[in-house]
Amino acid sequence: MANLQVTVVSATAEIWSGEATMVVARTTEGEIGILAGHEPTLGVLAAGEVRITTLDGAKVTAKAEDGFLSVDNNQVTIVAGLAEVISA
Repeated sequence: MANLQVTVVSATAEIWSGEATMVVARTTEGEIGILAGHEPTLGVLAAGEVRITTLDGAKVTAKAEDGFLSVDNNQVTIVAGLAEVISA
């Protein structure tokens, strides 16, 4: 099974990067869940949490706002003006 390569960055630093099985984020259109094989997508982030499930089943939660989310070819990139990991 394919995995996702996920990168979360803020305006000033990389917040988290690694492989994952699932990403859930809040966009201005509503919450989006991303698994491997997801169609290419570009979304505007709404203030809220980004929840990442890593390959070993661990949960990483980041707070993100003022940015966008891009999905293409099993790569998820979240670029936010403000972002921080709140639990890992």
